[in-house]
Amino acid sequence: MSSRKRIFNLLRTINIASCQCPAHSHRGNVQVLNSTPLKDYAFEIKCSTIRYGLGVTREVGMDLVNLGAKNVCVMTDQNVVSLSPMKAVLDSLVKNGINYSVYDNVRVEPTDTSFKHAIDFAKQGMFDSYVAVGGGSVMDTCKAANLFACDPEAEFLDYVNLPIGKGKPVTVPLKPMIAIPTTSGTGSETTGMSIFDYEEIKAKTGISHTALRPLLALIDPLHTLSVPQTVANYSGFDIFCHALESFTAIPYNERSPAPENPALRPVYQGSNPISDVWARFCLQCLNKYFARSVYNADDLEARSTMHLAATMAGVGIGNAGVHICHGLAYPIAGNVKNFVPKDYGTEPIVPHGLAVVLTAPSVFRFTAASDPDKHLEAASILGADILGKKREDAGKVLSDTILMFMDRMKIENGLSAIGYTTQDIPQLVRGALPQHRLLKIAPVPQSEEDLSKILEDSLTLY
Repeated sequence: MSSRKRIFNLLRTINIASCQCPAHSHRGNVQVLNSTPLKDYAFEIKCSTIRYGLGVTREVGMDLVNLGAKNVCVMTDQNVVSLSPMKAVLDSLVKNGINYSVYDNVRVEPTDTSFKHAIDFAKQGMFDSYVAVGGGSVMDTCKAANLFACDPEAEFLDYVNLPIGKGKPVTVPLKPMIAIPTTSGTGSETTGMSIFDYEEIKAKTGISHTALRPLLALIDPLHTLSVPQTVANYSGFDIFCHALESFTAIPYNERSPAPENPALRPVYQGSNPISDVWARFCLQCLNKYFARSVYNADDLEARSTMHLAATMAGVGIGNAGVHICHGLAYPIAGNVKNFVPKDYGTEPIVPHGLAVVLTAPSVFRFTAASDPDKHLEAASILGADILGKKREDAGKVLSDTILMFMDRMKIENGLSAIGYTTQDIPQLVRGALPQHRLLKIAPVPQSEEDLSKILEDSLTLY
Protein backbone atom coordinates (compact mmCIF):
# COMPACT_ATOMS: atom_id res chain seq x y z
CA MET A 1 0.00 0.00 0.00
CA SER A 2 2.84 2.41 0.86
CA SER A 3 4.47 1.87 -2.55
CA ARG A 4 1.18 2.57 -4.34
CA LYS A 5 0.73 5.76 -2.30
CA ARG A 6 4.22 6.93 -3.28
CA ILE A 7 3.41 6.32 -6.97
CA PHE A 8 0.18 8.32 -6.76
CA ASN A 9 1.94 11.17 -4.95
CA LEU A 10 4.65 11.18 -7.60
CA LEU A 11 2.11 11.33 -10.44
CA ARG A 12 0.28 14.16 -8.67
CA THR A 13 3.52 16.08 -8.23
CA ILE A 14 4.43 15.62 -11.90
CA ASN A 15 1.00 16.83 -12.98
CA ILE A 16 1.15 19.95 -10.79
CA ALA A 17 4.70 20.72 -11.88
CA SER A 18 3.96 20.25 -15.58
CA CYS A 19 3.98 23.24 -17.87
CA GLN A 20 0.63 25.03 -17.63
CA CYS A 21 0.89 26.98 -20.89
CA PRO A 22 -2.00 26.58 -23.35
CA ALA A 23 -0.02 24.14 -25.49
CA HIS A 24 0.61 21.67 -22.67
CA SER A 25 -1.91 22.40 -19.94
CA HIS A 26 -4.21 19.45 -20.75
CA ARG A 27 -1.74 16.85 -19.52
CA GLY A 28 -3.37 14.62 -16.93
CA ASN A 29 -6.50 16.75 -16.56
CA VAL A 30 -8.68 15.77 -19.51
CA GLN A 31 -12.16 17.21 -19.26
CA VAL A 32 -15.10 15.21 -20.63
CA LEU A 33 -18.27 17.09 -21.51
CA ASN A 34 -21.52 15.77 -20.08
CA SER A 35 -23.56 16.73 -23.12
CA THR A 36 -24.17 14.07 -25.77
CA PRO A 37 -22.46 14.91 -29.09
CA LEU A 38 -24.48 14.95 -32.30
CA LYS A 39 -22.37 12.23 -33.94
CA ASP A 40 -21.18 9.07 -32.31
CA TYR A 41 -17.63 9.01 -31.03
CA ALA A 42 -17.18 5.37 -30.03
CA PHE A 43 -17.74 1.85 -31.28
CA GLU A 44 -17.84 -1.51 -29.56
CA ILE A 45 -17.29 -5.06 -30.76
CA LYS A 46 -19.59 -7.79 -29.49
CA CYS A 47 -19.90 -11.32 -30.80
CA SER A 48 -20.55 -14.85 -29.71
CA THR A 49 -17.77 -16.99 -28.32
CA ILE A 50 -16.34 -18.80 -31.36
CA ARG A 51 -14.85 -22.28 -31.32
CA TYR A 52 -13.41 -23.50 -34.61
CA GLY A 53 -12.04 -26.90 -35.60
CA LEU A 54 -12.60 -30.08 -37.56
CA GLY A 55 -15.08 -32.25 -35.66
CA VAL A 56 -15.72 -29.67 -32.94
CA THR A 57 -19.44 -30.53 -33.04
CA ARG A 58 -18.73 -33.54 -30.85
CA GLU A 59 -18.28 -31.13 -27.93
CA VAL A 60 -21.82 -29.71 -27.97
CA GLY A 61 -23.16 -32.30 -25.52
CA MET A 62 -20.42 -31.48 -23.03
CA ASP A 63 -21.11 -27.77 -23.46
CA LEU A 64 -24.75 -28.34 -22.56
CA VAL A 65 -23.75 -30.38 -19.51
CA ASN A 66 -21.48 -27.51 -18.46
CA LEU A 67 -24.44 -25.15 -18.84
CA GLY A 68 -26.57 -27.38 -16.63
CA ALA A 69 -29.08 -27.91 -19.45
CA LYS A 70 -31.96 -30.24 -18.67
CA ASN A 71 -34.38 -29.66 -21.55
CA VAL A 72 -32.87 -28.63 -24.90
CA CYS A 73 -34.58 -27.49 -28.10
CA VAL A 74 -32.67 -28.52 -31.22
CA MET A 75 -33.79 -26.55 -34.28
CA THR A 76 -33.05 -27.44 -37.90
CA ASP A 77 -34.76 -27.65 -41.29
CA GLN A 78 -36.00 -30.45 -43.53
CA ASN A 79 -32.82 -30.40 -45.60
CA VAL A 80 -30.37 -30.71 -42.71
CA VAL A 81 -32.34 -33.03 -40.40
CA SER A 82 -31.21 -36.16 -42.27
CA LEU A 83 -27.62 -35.07 -42.91
CA SER A 84 -24.40 -35.82 -41.04
CA PRO A 85 -24.23 -32.51 -39.09
CA MET A 86 -27.50 -33.29 -37.35
CA LYS A 87 -26.40 -36.84 -36.64
CA ALA A 88 -23.20 -35.54 -35.05
CA VAL A 89 -25.16 -33.18 -32.81
CA LEU A 90 -27.67 -35.78 -31.64
CA ASP A 91 -24.93 -38.37 -31.08
CA SER A 92 -23.16 -35.91 -28.78
CA LEU A 93 -26.36 -35.11 -26.89
CA VAL A 94 -27.21 -38.78 -26.38
CA LYS A 95 -23.66 -39.61 -25.32
CA ASN A 96 -23.78 -36.89 -22.67
CA GLY A 97 -27.27 -37.74 -21.41
CA ILE A 98 -28.95 -34.56 -22.62
CA ASN A 99 -32.75 -34.53 -22.86
CA TYR A 100 -33.81 -32.84 -26.11
CA SER A 101 -36.67 -32.22 -28.54
CA VAL A 102 -36.18 -31.58 -32.25
CA TYR A 103 -38.00 -28.92 -34.25
CA ASP A 104 -37.24 -29.56 -37.93
CA ASN A 105 -39.86 -27.35 -39.61
CA VAL A 106 -37.73 -24.24 -40.03
CA ARG A 107 -38.46 -22.63 -43.40
CA VAL A 108 -35.55 -21.73 -45.65
CA GLU A 109 -35.88 -17.94 -46.00
CA PRO A 110 -38.28 -17.78 -43.03
CA THR A 111 -41.45 -15.69 -42.85
CA ASP A 112 -43.34 -14.19 -39.95
CA THR A 113 -45.69 -17.18 -40.21
CA SER A 114 -42.87 -19.72 -39.97
CA PHE A 115 -41.32 -17.76 -37.09
CA LYS A 116 -44.62 -17.93 -35.21
CA HIS A 117 -44.83 -21.71 -35.65
CA ALA A 118 -41.36 -22.11 -34.16
CA ILE A 119 -42.18 -19.67 -31.36
CA ASP A 120 -45.27 -21.71 -30.43
CA PHE A 121 -43.14 -24.86 -30.27
CA ALA A 122 -40.62 -23.12 -28.03
CA LYS A 123 -43.30 -21.75 -25.70
CA GLN A 124 -44.88 -25.18 -25.30
CA GLY A 125 -41.55 -26.90 -24.68
CA MET A 126 -40.40 -24.71 -21.76
CA PHE A 127 -36.80 -25.22 -22.84
CA ASP A 128 -33.80 -24.10 -20.83
CA SER A 129 -31.40 -23.93 -23.79
CA TYR A 130 -31.33 -24.02 -27.58
CA VAL A 131 -29.14 -25.52 -30.29
CA ALA A 132 -29.48 -24.33 -33.90
CA VAL A 133 -28.09 -26.66 -36.59
CA GLY A 134 -28.25 -25.29 -40.12
CA GLY A 135 -27.88 -22.11 -42.14
CA GLY A 136 -28.91 -18.56 -41.37
CA SER A 137 -32.61 -19.38 -41.59
CA VAL A 138 -32.33 -21.92 -38.78
CA MET A 139 -30.21 -19.71 -36.56
CA ASP A 140 -32.46 -16.67 -37.08
CA THR A 141 -35.59 -18.72 -36.35
CA CYS A 142 -34.02 -20.14 -33.21
CA LYS A 143 -33.12 -16.65 -31.95
CA ALA A 144 -36.71 -15.46 -32.39
CA ALA A 145 -38.13 -18.58 -30.75
CA ASN A 146 -35.85 -18.11 -27.76
CA LEU A 147 -36.79 -14.43 -27.41
CA PHE A 148 -40.54 -14.82 -27.55
CA ALA A 149 -40.54 -17.93 -25.37
CA CYS A 150 -38.70 -15.87 -22.74
CA ASP A 151 -41.22 -13.02 -23.12
CA PRO A 152 -44.46 -14.92 -23.77
CA GLU A 153 -46.69 -11.86 -23.32
CA ALA A 154 -44.92 -9.86 -26.05
CA GLU A 155 -46.71 -9.11 -29.31
CA PHE A 156 -44.84 -10.28 -32.40
CA LEU A 157 -44.11 -6.77 -33.70
CA ASP A 158 -42.90 -5.49 -30.33
CA TYR A 159 -39.27 -6.37 -31.06
CA VAL A 160 -39.32 -6.03 -34.86
CA ASN A 161 -37.21 -3.19 -36.24
CA LEU A 162 -38.66 0.27 -36.77
CA PRO A 163 -40.61 1.50 -38.69
CA ILE A 164 -42.31 -1.85 -39.39
CA GLY A 165 -42.39 -2.90 -35.75
CA LYS A 166 -41.99 -1.13 -32.42
CA GLY A 167 -38.25 -1.78 -32.13
CA LYS A 168 -38.38 -2.38 -28.38
CA PRO A 169 -35.04 -3.16 -26.73
CA VAL A 170 -34.69 -6.65 -25.32
CA THR A 171 -34.69 -6.50 -21.53
CA VAL A 172 -35.75 -10.05 -20.63
CA PRO A 173 -32.99 -12.61 -20.00
CA LEU A 174 -32.75 -15.18 -22.80
CA LYS A 175 -31.82 -18.84 -22.54
CA PRO A 176 -28.36 -19.98 -23.69
CA MET A 177 -28.18 -20.73 -27.41
CA ILE A 178 -25.47 -22.66 -29.26
CA ALA A 179 -25.24 -22.15 -33.02
CA ILE A 180 -23.74 -24.76 -35.35
CA PRO A 181 -23.71 -23.37 -38.90
CA THR A 182 -23.77 -25.83 -41.81
CA THR A 183 -23.42 -23.26 -44.60
CA SER A 184 -20.76 -20.60 -45.15
CA GLY A 185 -22.56 -17.32 -45.64
CA THR A 186 -24.79 -15.53 -43.17
CA GLY A 187 -22.51 -15.27 -40.14
CA SER A 188 -25.68 -15.40 -38.02
CA GLU A 189 -23.83 -17.56 -35.51
CA THR A 190 -22.08 -14.43 -34.18
CA THR A 191 -24.73 -11.71 -34.51
CA GLY A 192 -27.79 -10.36 -32.79
CA MET A 193 -29.81 -10.32 -36.03
CA SER A 194 -32.90 -12.38 -36.78
CA ILE A 195 -34.22 -11.80 -40.30
CA PHE A 196 -37.51 -12.90 -41.86
CA ASP A 197 -39.88 -12.12 -44.74
CA TYR A 198 -42.76 -10.02 -43.46
CA GLU A 199 -45.50 -11.28 -45.74
CA GLU A 200 -47.74 -8.23 -45.36
CA ILE A 201 -45.24 -5.94 -47.11
CA LYS A 202 -43.41 -8.58 -49.19
CA ALA A 203 -40.03 -7.58 -47.84
CA LYS A 204 -37.60 -8.77 -45.24
CA THR A 205 -37.19 -7.13 -41.88
CA GLY A 206 -36.03 -8.47 -38.57
CA ILE A 207 -35.14 -8.15 -34.93
CA SER A 208 -31.83 -6.58 -34.01
CA HIS A 209 -30.39 -6.67 -30.51
CA THR A 210 -27.17 -7.90 -28.95
CA ALA A 211 -29.16 -10.08 -26.52
CA LEU A 212 -30.06 -12.39 -29.43
CA ARG A 213 -26.45 -13.40 -30.03
CA PRO A 214 -25.75 -17.10 -29.48
CA LEU A 215 -23.70 -17.82 -26.40
CA LEU A 216 -21.41 -20.09 -28.41
CA ALA A 217 -20.77 -20.77 -32.08
CA LEU A 218 -19.27 -24.14 -33.01
CA ILE A 219 -17.61 -23.72 -36.41
CA ASP A 220 -17.04 -27.21 -37.80
CA PRO A 221 -15.71 -27.24 -41.39
CA LEU A 222 -16.69 -30.89 -41.81
CA HIS A 223 -20.31 -29.78 -42.18
CA THR A 224 -19.54 -27.80 -45.32
CA LEU A 225 -18.62 -30.94 -47.28
CA SER A 226 -22.29 -31.84 -47.63
CA VAL A 227 -23.35 -28.40 -48.96
CA PRO A 228 -24.54 -28.55 -52.62
CA GLN A 229 -22.72 -26.46 -55.23
CA THR A 230 -25.46 -23.87 -55.80
CA VAL A 231 -25.94 -23.33 -52.07
CA ALA A 232 -22.18 -22.92 -51.57
CA ASN A 233 -22.12 -20.43 -54.45
CA TYR A 234 -24.93 -18.18 -53.29
CA SER A 235 -23.80 -18.40 -49.65
CA GLY A 236 -20.33 -17.31 -50.69
CA PHE A 237 -21.73 -14.16 -52.25
CA ASP A 238 -23.38 -13.37 -48.92
CA ILE A 239 -19.88 -13.31 -47.38
CA PHE A 240 -18.75 -11.27 -50.39
CA CYS A 241 -21.33 -8.54 -49.79
CA HIS A 242 -20.99 -8.65 -46.02
CA ALA A 243 -17.32 -7.84 -46.36
CA LEU A 244 -17.73 -5.14 -49.02
CA GLU A 245 -20.67 -3.42 -47.34
CA SER A 246 -19.20 -3.36 -43.83
CA PHE A 247 -15.86 -2.16 -45.27
CA THR A 248 -17.52 0.74 -47.10
CA ALA A 249 -20.18 1.59 -44.51
CA ILE A 250 -20.35 5.06 -43.02
CA PRO A 251 -17.50 5.50 -40.48
CA TYR A 252 -18.68 4.95 -36.92
CA ASN A 253 -17.76 8.53 -35.94
CA GLU A 254 -19.85 9.96 -38.77
CA ARG A 255 -23.01 8.09 -37.80
CA SER A 256 -25.64 10.00 -35.91
CA PRO A 257 -27.18 10.41 -33.48
CA ALA A 258 -24.84 9.44 -30.69
CA PRO A 259 -26.64 7.41 -28.01
CA GLU A 260 -27.62 9.13 -24.79
CA ASN A 261 -26.79 5.88 -23.02
CA PRO A 262 -24.20 3.31 -24.22
CA ALA A 263 -26.83 0.59 -23.88
CA LEU A 264 -28.72 2.32 -26.70
CA ARG A 265 -25.85 2.24 -29.18
CA PRO A 266 -27.23 0.32 -32.19
CA VAL A 267 -25.92 -3.04 -33.29
CA TYR A 268 -24.98 -1.55 -36.68
CA GLN A 269 -22.50 1.20 -35.80
CA GLY A 270 -20.63 1.87 -39.05
CA SER A 271 -17.19 0.84 -40.28
CA ASN A 272 -14.41 0.87 -37.72
CA PRO A 273 -10.78 -0.27 -37.48
CA ILE A 274 -11.67 -3.70 -36.06
CA SER A 275 -14.48 -4.53 -38.49
CA ASP A 276 -12.17 -3.45 -41.31
CA VAL A 277 -9.67 -6.11 -40.26
CA TRP A 278 -12.32 -8.82 -40.65
CA ALA A 279 -13.52 -7.39 -43.96
CA ARG A 280 -10.00 -7.46 -45.41
CA PHE A 281 -9.51 -11.03 -44.16
CA CYS A 282 -12.74 -12.15 -45.81
CA LEU A 283 -11.91 -10.47 -49.14
CA GLN A 284 -8.52 -12.19 -49.14
CA CYS A 285 -10.18 -15.56 -48.49
CA LEU A 286 -12.71 -14.97 -51.28
CA ASN A 287 -10.01 -14.12 -53.78
CA LYS A 288 -8.08 -17.31 -53.03
CA TYR A 289 -10.69 -19.88 -52.06
CA PHE A 290 -14.18 -18.93 -53.29
CA ALA A 291 -14.11 -20.63 -56.70
CA ARG A 292 -12.23 -23.62 -55.31
CA SER A 293 -14.80 -24.13 -52.55
CA VAL A 294 -17.72 -24.06 -54.98
CA TYR A 295 -16.34 -26.15 -57.82
CA ASN A 296 -14.49 -28.70 -55.66
CA ALA A 297 -16.81 -29.89 -52.90
CA ASP A 298 -14.12 -32.15 -51.42
CA ASP A 299 -11.53 -29.35 -51.16
CA LEU A 300 -11.44 -29.30 -47.37
CA GLU A 301 -8.94 -26.44 -47.20
CA ALA A 302 -11.09 -24.18 -49.37
CA ARG A 303 -14.37 -25.03 -47.67
CA SER A 304 -12.80 -24.76 -44.22
CA THR A 305 -11.42 -21.31 -44.99
CA MET A 306 -14.73 -20.10 -46.41
CA HIS A 307 -16.51 -21.41 -43.30
CA LEU A 308 -14.18 -19.37 -41.10
CA ALA A 309 -14.56 -16.35 -43.40
CA ALA A 310 -18.34 -16.49 -43.01
CA THR A 311 -17.96 -16.30 -39.23
CA MET A 312 -15.42 -13.48 -39.41
CA ALA A 313 -17.69 -11.58 -41.79
CA GLY A 314 -20.43 -12.07 -39.22
CA VAL A 315 -18.25 -10.43 -36.58
CA GLY A 316 -17.65 -7.52 -38.94
CA ILE A 317 -21.22 -6.94 -40.08
CA GLY A 318 -22.60 -7.74 -36.66
CA ASN A 319 -20.98 -4.56 -35.40
CA ALA A 320 -20.32 -2.37 -38.44
CA GLY A 321 -23.41 -3.21 -40.47
CA VAL A 322 -24.37 -3.71 -44.09
CA HIS A 323 -26.13 -1.21 -46.31
CA ILE A 324 -27.69 -0.81 -49.76
CA CYS A 325 -27.14 -4.30 -51.22
CA HIS A 326 -28.95 -5.83 -48.27
CA GLY A 327 -31.58 -3.11 -48.13
CA LEU A 328 -32.53 -3.83 -51.75
CA ALA A 329 -32.15 -7.59 -51.35
CA TYR A 330 -35.00 -7.76 -48.88
CA PRO A 331 -37.76 -6.73 -51.33
CA ILE A 332 -36.00 -8.65 -54.14
CA ALA A 333 -36.42 -11.83 -52.10
CA GLY A 334 -39.82 -10.88 -50.70
CA ASN A 335 -41.41 -10.28 -54.13
CA VAL A 336 -40.13 -13.49 -55.73
CA LYS A 337 -42.20 -14.67 -58.69
CA ASN A 338 -41.36 -18.00 -60.30
CA PHE A 339 -37.61 -18.34 -59.81
CA VAL A 340 -36.68 -21.81 -58.47
CA PRO A 341 -32.90 -22.27 -58.16
CA LYS A 342 -31.21 -25.64 -58.22
CA ASP A 343 -30.65 -27.32 -54.84
CA TYR A 344 -33.30 -25.18 -53.10
CA GLY A 345 -36.39 -27.38 -53.40
CA THR A 346 -39.42 -26.76 -55.59
CA GLU A 347 -40.91 -23.53 -54.23
CA PRO A 348 -40.05 -20.13 -55.78
CA ILE A 349 -37.26 -18.48 -53.82
CA VAL A 350 -34.48 -15.95 -54.30
CA PRO A 351 -31.69 -17.16 -52.00
CA HIS A 352 -30.28 -14.40 -49.86
CA GLY A 353 -26.75 -14.43 -51.28
CA LEU A 354 -28.11 -14.11 -54.81
CA ALA A 355 -30.47 -11.30 -53.82
CA VAL A 356 -27.67 -9.22 -52.31
CA VAL A 357 -25.10 -9.61 -55.08
CA LEU A 358 -27.33 -8.84 -58.06
CA THR A 359 -27.29 -5.12 -57.25
CA ALA A 360 -23.70 -5.01 -55.94
CA PRO A 361 -22.00 -3.73 -59.13
CA SER A 362 -24.39 -0.80 -59.34
CA VAL A 363 -24.35 -0.14 -55.59
CA PHE A 364 -20.59 0.25 -55.39
CA ARG A 365 -20.47 2.49 -58.44
CA PHE A 366 -22.91 4.66 -56.50
CA THR A 367 -21.03 4.65 -53.17
CA ALA A 368 -17.47 4.95 -54.50
CA ALA A 369 -17.32 8.76 -54.29
CA SER A 370 -17.70 8.53 -50.49
CA ASP A 371 -14.28 6.91 -50.10
CA PRO A 372 -12.52 6.10 -53.41
CA ASP A 373 -9.43 4.79 -51.66
CA LYS A 374 -11.35 2.14 -49.74
CA HIS A 375 -13.23 1.05 -52.86
CA LEU A 376 -9.95 0.73 -54.76
CA GLU A 377 -8.40 -1.17 -51.85
CA ALA A 378 -11.30 -3.63 -51.83
CA ALA A 379 -10.91 -4.20 -55.57
CA SER A 380 -7.18 -4.75 -55.12
CA ILE A 381 -7.64 -7.33 -52.37
CA LEU A 382 -10.06 -9.16 -54.67
CA GLY A 383 -7.34 -9.34 -57.32
CA ALA A 384 -7.81 -6.23 -59.45
CA ASP A 385 -4.78 -4.37 -60.79
CA ILE A 386 -5.26 -0.82 -59.52
CA LEU A 387 -1.84 0.49 -60.59
CA GLY A 388 -2.40 3.79 -62.36
CA LYS A 389 -6.11 3.86 -61.57
CA LYS A 390 -7.48 7.24 -60.59
CA ARG A 391 -9.67 7.85 -57.58
CA GLU A 392 -12.53 8.87 -59.82
CA ASP A 393 -12.30 5.40 -61.41
CA ALA A 394 -12.86 3.62 -58.09
CA GLY A 395 -16.53 2.81 -58.66
CA LYS A 396 -15.98 1.29 -62.09
CA VAL A 397 -12.90 -0.65 -60.93
CA LEU A 398 -14.71 -2.27 -58.01
CA SER A 399 -17.87 -2.84 -60.07
CA ASP A 400 -15.88 -4.57 -62.82
CA THR A 401 -14.13 -6.71 -60.21
CA ILE A 402 -17.46 -7.81 -58.75
CA LEU A 403 -18.77 -8.62 -62.23
CA MET A 404 -15.66 -10.70 -62.90
CA PHE A 405 -16.44 -12.81 -59.83
CA MET A 406 -20.10 -13.10 -60.72
CA ASP A 407 -19.26 -14.22 -64.25
CA ARG A 408 -16.69 -16.73 -62.99
CA MET A 409 -19.26 -18.17 -60.56
CA LYS A 410 -22.01 -18.25 -63.23
CA ILE A 411 -24.38 -15.92 -61.37
CA GLU A 412 -27.64 -15.08 -63.16
CA ASN A 413 -27.53 -12.11 -65.53
CA GLY A 414 -29.24 -9.53 -63.37
CA LEU A 415 -32.70 -9.06 -61.93
CA SER A 416 -34.32 -9.80 -65.27
CA ALA A 417 -32.93 -13.35 -65.12
CA ILE A 418 -34.91 -14.04 -61.95
CA GLY A 419 -38.16 -12.59 -63.28
CA TYR A 420 -38.13 -8.84 -62.64
CA THR A 421 -38.84 -6.10 -65.17
CA THR A 422 -38.80 -2.31 -65.22
CA GLN A 423 -42.43 -2.34 -64.08
CA ASP A 424 -41.42 -4.03 -60.80
CA ILE A 425 -38.95 -1.34 -59.76
CA PRO A 426 -41.42 0.95 -57.91
CA GLN A 427 -42.57 -1.99 -55.78
CA LEU A 428 -38.98 -2.97 -55.01
CA VAL A 429 -38.15 0.60 -54.00
CA ARG A 430 -41.19 0.72 -51.71
CA GLY A 431 -39.98 -2.47 -50.06
CA ALA A 432 -36.50 -1.04 -49.55
CA LEU A 433 -37.47 2.32 -48.07
CA PRO A 434 -38.51 0.93 -44.64
CA GLN A 435 -35.05 -0.64 -44.22
CA HIS A 436 -33.83 2.34 -42.20
CA ARG A 437 -31.39 0.26 -40.17
CA LEU A 438 -29.54 -0.68 -43.36
CA LEU A 439 -29.87 2.34 -45.63
CA LYS A 440 -28.67 4.75 -42.94
CA ILE A 441 -25.42 2.79 -42.63
CA ALA A 442 -24.60 3.51 -46.29
CA PRO A 443 -21.78 6.02 -46.74
CA VAL A 444 -24.01 8.30 -48.83
CA PRO A 445 -27.72 9.10 -48.49
CA GLN A 446 -30.09 7.81 -51.18
CA SER A 447 -33.25 9.19 -52.71
CA GLU A 448 -36.00 7.07 -54.21
CA GLU A 449 -34.60 8.03 -57.60
CA ASP A 450 -31.15 6.76 -56.58
CA LEU A 451 -32.55 3.39 -55.53
CA SER A 452 -34.59 3.16 -58.72
CA LYS A 453 -31.49 3.86 -60.81
CA ILE A 454 -29.50 1.19 -58.97
CA LEU A 455 -32.26 -1.35 -59.63
CA GLU A 456 -32.60 -0.31 -63.29
CA ASP A 457 -28.85 -0.74 -63.79
CA SER A 458 -29.11 -4.20 -62.19
CA LEU A 459 -31.73 -5.62 -64.53
CA THR A 460 -29.01 -6.82 -66.91
CA LEU A 461 -25.38 -7.11 -65.85
CA TYR A 462 -23.25 -8.71 -68.55
